[in-house]
Amino acid sequence: MTRTVDDLRNEIREAVGRYERVESTAFTKEALAAICEAVDYDIDANSLPSKPQMRAGILWKIGDRDDDDPDETGSPFRKAELESIAAALTSE
Repeated sequence: MTRTVDDLRNEIREAVGRYERVESTAFTKEALAAICEAVDYDIDANSLPSKPQMRAGILWKIGDRDDDDPDETGSPFRKAELESIAAALTSE
């Protein structure tokens, strides 16, 4: 059975020690920060960067982007990006 975007988000949340969510929501800044840590994207936990910056960094660290330019990732992750992130987290 094909995983939905919600399934993928929850799989990623659980992989980085966050809680599964019943409702459909994009990642919070804190969840993105946990993903950044899991993929070794260095951020300042005391002053979290913007969501687009963290999304760009995550995609860069897993090899889906050539750099961590936040202008390229203004919107929440797409399904293919979530699949790549989930695969990267389960392969570690």
